[in-house]
Amino acid sequence: MEPIEFTKMHGIGNDFVVIDARARAFDVTAERAKAIADRNQGIGCDQLILIEAGRDEHADAFMRILNADGSEVEACGNATRCVASVLMAENNRTHVIIETRAGLLDAEASDDGLITVDMGPARLDWRDIPTSEAIDTLHLGIGSGDLLDPVGINVGNPHAVFFVDNTKAVDLAVHGPALEHHKMFPEFANIGVAEIVSETEIRLRVWERGVGETKACGSGACAALVAANRRGLTGRTADVVLPGGTLQIEWMADGNVAMTGPVAVSYSGVIDPSLLG
Repeated sequence: MEPIEFTKMHGIGNDFVVIDARARAFDVTAERAKAIADRNQGIGCDQLILIEAGRDEHADAFMRILNADGSEVEACGNATRCVASVLMAENNRTHVIIETRAGLLDAEASDDGLITVDMGPARLDWRDIPTSEAIDTLHLGIGSGDLLDPVGINVGNPHAVFFVDNTKAVDLAVHGPALEHHKMFPEFANIGVAEIVSETEIRLRVWERGVGETKACGSGACAALVAANRRGLTGRTADVVLPGGTLQIEWMADGNVAMTGPVAVSYSGVIDPSLLG
């Protein structure tokens, strides 16, 4: 096997190893994804991202997302913005369409360098999240310790959002794994803890399924805003402040959720074949 070129990117600290597999296919496996994501012996990342040829005629590319544990997931908002910036740069365009397992996602660049992604509809029915039983997703009624009664939402992938007085006081390393694997979530779930600062500002930490706590989670920020609005705690637009930075989230009139934020390139390099086994 020849060395594999990659680019290390991040969206407010949510970091990715991005491999362009359009011209040269990359045979990814769960074990290879885990090896690349390993922060001690690999490159280190929250997710491995593959840019592949689009399946849909309207798509500029298809984006595959593998978590640090090797599991493949449907969507990642920060990764979508990173891939969008790559496609925009190579085509000298400000708008691209990225295909994911969650559907087609529109991305638009603004003059200030920020990128907005339409993450699609916030799905609120219990079957869409999914949960293991028919339930009102505004009050799932589960908990761990002081974390109680989350809101369930699917924004490309499943989320449970808990509202707390102080996000810093929550021991996510303890409660995150228990809730991620709760029997309520047959496909597991991302666990968010949200603190309402004002009607237009939310502080958020997220335990991502298959990864652990991350500096930022784009779909988690979308879920937090929708959950807060459903509970009557905010309007339909807010700044969501995560440990890595801030995203602007809007739950639009058509039911879709828009996320705006920056992207950055850390470095480029090649993966030695010995890492992949």
